[in-house]
Amino acid sequence: MNMITFMITMSLALSIILTALNFWLAQMTPDSEKLSPYECGFDPLGSARLPFSIRFFLVAILFLLFDLEIALLLPLPWATQLQNPEVTLAWATSLISLLTLGLVYEWTQGGLEWAE
Repeated sequence: MNMITFMITMSLALSIILTALNFWLAQMTPDSEKLSPYECGFDPLGSARLPFSIRFFLVAILFLLFDLEIALLLPLPWATQLQNPEVTLAWATSLISLLTLGLVYEWTQGGLEWAE
């Protein structure tokens, strides 16, 4: 048996054993205290399922978009060592320009304003 097969078998066996042990030893007796929403020791004042503002999701999507931009531009310093660094820099510049235009558009449309 080679080493990779041995490691896969051992990790699978250990995962199954730990999952079975968890189901066997876990205490599953929920009561009203465990099922109630936690609010720093105070009695619940209202529903814990209040809807979020759509602005919150917009800011989260914008954060993910610009975080993805950083991930796409991360290999740029190494790519400038290629035979044609002009092509790499042109693609990077076009990506940054496109995202900047999108940000300016959102800003002018008032999409970044938290309260209206």
